[in-house]
Amino acid sequence: MEKIVSLCKRRGFIYPSSEIYGGFSSSYDFGPLGVEMKNNIKKVWWEEMTKNHENIVGLDAAILMSPKVWQASGHLAAGFADELAECKNCHKRFRADEIGKRCPECGGELMEPRKFNLMMKTFIGPIEDKAAVTYLRAETCQGIYMNFENVLNSMRLKIPLGICQIGKAFRNEITPKDFVYRIREFEQMEMQWFCHPKDAEKYFDFWLNERINWYLKLGIKKENLRIFEVPEKERAHYAKRQIDIQYKFPFGWKEIEGVHNRGDWDLSNHSKHSGKDLRYFDPSAGSGQAKEKYFPHIIETSVGVERSLFAFLCDAYQEIKGGRTKTTKPTKEVEILLKLDKKIAPIKVAVLPLVRNKPELVKKAKEVYQLLKPHFICQYDELGSIGRRYRRQDEIGTPLAVTVDFESLKKNDVTIRDRDSLKQIRVEIPKLKEVIQKILEDEEFLKLGKIIR
Repeated sequence: MEKIVSLCKRRGFIYPSSEIYGGFSSSYDFGPLGVEMKNNIKKVWWEEMTKNHENIVGLDAAILMSPKVWQASGHLAAGFADELAECKNCHKRFRADEIGKRCPECGGELMEPRKFNLMMKTFIGPIEDKAAVTYLRAETCQGIYMNFENVLNSMRLKIPLGICQIGKAFRNEITPKDFVYRIREFEQMEMQWFCHPKDAEKYFDFWLNERINWYLKLGIKKENLRIFEVPEKERAHYAKRQIDIQYKFPFGWKEIEGVHNRGDWDLSNHSKHSGKDLRYFDPSAGSGQAKEKYFPHIIETSVGVERSLFAFLCDAYQEIKGGRTKTTKPTKEVEILLKLDKKIAPIKVAVLPLVRNKPELVKKAKEVYQLLKPHFICQYDELGSIGRRYRRQDEIGTPLAVTVDFESLKKNDVTIRDRDSLKQIRVEIPKLKEVIQKILEDEEFLKLGKIIR
């Protein structure tokens, strides 16, 4: 855990927020590599939903909504609350389900637990009174329910259909912890699948399987994933069925995604509170069919972007003692390899001159960098020996390194080095963009070229 956190700060993935002022509890800033990786994860998820599946469209709803939304959804009731216990001695507060009878900080006696609502309150307008109260959204899905009818009508869709959204959510967690795993400001990737009630269980199983396969396709080891069927007494207030997809973090098995059968809870409640009939009517039903009107049931898949990024980093992290290349002398050096899937790696290509003290090599390498930069997220590096530069790129998960050497000046070609296999091929510079694109898309492509050992 400490090594992952250290790597994240040292190499520009994640920084503590407001650090020059001593930090701000549970808040983190995503650095140059972190924001690229986050964007890649979101892009892969979005394309999975909208391109690889039928009848799913996107949405970007407002963070601030009418407080009536949260009243109807149950978030302002006791159902969306944690039990908080306060220490009589140090007055620190803790989640009651994570502690014993004594304060974990000072050993003092704890008060009786009380309910603590997780909604973050704010005010609209210049006067801070009850009439101006609203909330930062605690989940993105409510914006989807608000727009269910709008999307249905404007896009001329029929059930079954999905609406997906990526956006910020906020929860006033009592005890945020475990780096970016439990934080108060986070990003969600949620898909709500609206279907006929009789098909809900079928689609629940389908989407559970799809979501597990998504992680496996992006390189998560099968042994580090498991599913946990949440017992009825522990489910969210809206859930008819709830399964957590869990990852084996350094601090234990924890949820990274939830798959929920929400039944008709959401649309029926919003219909009741708003007075708007949100039942679905199938206009294509033939003359011999019953004109049925019903509240669609909802199967939800909900992913935390930060949690999934954290899982990908943990799963990809490897330490290799003695180095990755064979040498005549034994070495105690430990090399770090971040074996990220090519789709989510923050930097796709590193461009490296063999040495920096030869102006003609540096000039050629910068020309190659400018050639590739419009097409891939690239990084140019000329500091230190070529071996150390390779290791720096391995440490941040860069799949490919392009090296400009003295032969490049004669033949106008370069070496492409693969991060995982260490295999190399020589490619003519005019063909470089096309070859890199094929390597990033096809794991087997490297085998086609001449390998330089």
